[in-house]
Amino acid sequence: MIQRILEQQRALTDVLSADKKSRHLIPTWQDLDVLESVNQALQPLQEFTDALSILAAKDEDSDLTRSIKRKVLHYMNTKYDDPMTQELLDMACILDPRFKAGYISPDKLLNMKARVTSEGMSSKEQNKDVQPPEDVSKKPRKSLGSFFKTVAPSSIAPSSSAAVEGELNNYLLSPTIDSEEDPLSWWQIHQASFPHLAKLAKKYLCIPASSSPSERLFSTCGNVVTCQRTCLNQLRSTC
Repeated sequence: MIQRILEQQRALTDVLSADKKSRHLIPTWQDLDVLESVNQALQPLQEFTDALSILAAKDEDSDLTRSIKRKVLHYMNTKYDDPMTQELLDMACILDPRFKAGYISPDKLLNMKARVTSEGMSSKEQNKDVQPPEDVSKKPRKSLGSFFKTVAPSSIAPSSSAAVEGELNNYLLSPTIDSEEDPLSWWQIHQASFPHLAKLAKKYLCIPASSSPSERLFSTCGNVVTCQRTCLNQLRSTC
């Protein structure tokens, strides 16, 4: 919005100066200096929202621009200082095939692996407990030969912990994908190779990184359904 005002400054001045009642709304040079500083500070936020760019102070920044950047960075550092939030971000990072363990500190990596293994085992046990109901009517009758059948020794299956841990190690050893690719599409293709991790990826990677899309949706709904347009449902039903 501020950038658009600065771009259309001359046109706005011409329109506002044409009417005596709106001439006082013409921005002064002090107003334009403030808008320039605010725009210079907030412009990287658009890239940051989409690509996590960094707000770094520059030599050509004004004092107001530096102050805004400093406060934004302080807010972000305070927001992500919570250990539970950071642990959630680490889980989402290690399950993202674009990053994996590349952005997790070495002192936390062992704990994150243990948590992934533990949650992978929990999901496996939950799926094991949920069994479809047995249809008694279709249960076959036992024959006389079934009483003389010998049970063959079964091979020892690996434990749940070892299976999930091996799956995690193979996943971490596989190459990372390009940062512009869709991680959910990658998991859809490789969920047969990493079944337990795929379920965890669906759990953590579905969390939206920002509430901006939902807030934009609410704003759009507020612009559509106003106090002057409260009968939209009735109009739709009559149509």
